[in-house]
Amino acid sequence: MSKVLVVDDSKTIRAIAGMYLKKFNVDTLFAEDGFDALSLIIKEKPSLIFVDIVMPKIDGYQLCTMIKSNQGCKEIPVIILSSRDTVFDKAKGKISGCDGYLVKPFTQDEIIELTKKYVQLN
Repeated sequence: MSKVLVVDDSKTIRAIAGMYLKKFNVDTLFAEDGFDALSLIIKEKPSLIFVDIVMPKIDGYQLCTMIKSNQGCKEIPVIILSSRDTVFDKAKGKISGCDGYLVKPFTQDEIIELTKKYVQLN
């Protein structure tokens, strides 16, 4: 079973993403900040990571850069998950190494389509 990590400081966003992904038998892991995410990534080796931009301690861009610069996890696709929908934010995401960008609020179809792009769903 594929593991997907959702990193967002909003409990509501984590719950919604988890609810949508669970319908497709995706083992979903959750972190509320970048520090929690880093330890989960090392321990669990998720197949895909969704990361919010605005978080305490480490923002989504910094977390993406850390993931992509780590030899052990740089191949894991990272999707920015944000309410920011500007060209600047999307460009900054690309510079940090993200593999995609999903704007909040997102639909079940949007998150599942992006997930299908990177992991096998049942």
